[in-house]
Amino acid sequence: MNWSRRHVLDIDDWSRNEIETVLDQSRAMVEILQRPIRRAPPLRGRTVILFFAEASTRTRVSFELAAKALSADVTNITASGSSVEKGESLYDTVRTLQALGGDVVVMRHASSGAPYFVAQRTDAAVINAGDGWHAHPTQGLLDAYTLRDALGDLDEKRVVIVGDVLHSRVARSDINTLVPLGARITLSGPPTLIPTAWRCGQLPLGVTYEPDLDRAIKGADAVIALRLQRERQESGLLPSLREYSRVWGLTADRVARMRPHAPVMHPGPMNEGIEIDAAVAHGSRSLIETQVTNGVAVRMALLYLLAGAAAPALEERA
Repeated sequence: MNWSRRHVLDIDDWSRNEIETVLDQSRAMVEILQRPIRRAPPLRGRTVILFFAEASTRTRVSFELAAKALSADVTNITASGSSVEKGESLYDTVRTLQALGGDVVVMRHASSGAPYFVAQRTDAAVINAGDGWHAHPTQGLLDAYTLRDALGDLDEKRVVIVGDVLHSRVARSDINTLVPLGARITLSGPPTLIPTAWRCGQLPLGVTYEPDLDRAIKGADAVIALRLQRERQESGLLPSLREYSRVWGLTADRVARMRPHAPVMHPGPMNEGIEIDAAVAHGSRSLIETQVTNGVAVRMALLYLLAGAAAPALEERA
């Protein structure tokens, strides 16, 4: 296994081989999670700091479970009740993180680029767990793992991403992960929630835009619905949530017209009844809970790779 990256800040410059290395390593982690005792010793004696300056449940807990499954010590720093909430600057927070001496810092921040700032000023490896509208690389990797596990080789598979693409770090990271694996991406959603350049045809390689969701999902191999932030309606970007659901929601009737067995995904948290019907979210096509499970394995793989654990240790059982 050859791994040279020190940080995971974005995935926009990763090669197909690097992405596949993480996905293959994730499969080994799934095996650990399927054991009666879901723990292995590779990161024993290592410290993982979870620095979440923006609210999160799924991602933070997923990383915590991942680190503990590899026997790492975990320290949590959240915005609520911390020095961050009291007005501490990011620079001073970085100095605190450096003093704590963690081996890996997993961070989420409302400001795009914040993980880059931290990575330049700490000796620890840094994993971006979401920064503003910019990127969410571990979500992109877990979505790719989930799709590859469900569909096999992703070459020439067509994946529809529908919803608020403009404000979605998940959409950007999914594109940057799936396209190098050979997938073709079709974006769909209100024109007001698609980046202007993309809406005007200046799209990334391997990506198209189809505003009509019914046309977009025809023949699709998978569909990923994005969370719609309710404040988008308040800011005038949508006529109404009901209208959004009617035109771009994954309703049971719409999904029934999709290709048989084409899966449905969502990064969470969901607004059931708006971007996705409850019957679809919890139906036979849904891989949403599988995404959550796979997220732990993918994050274990990244922690393992970045912390530089020796490969033979994976074969040991706790």
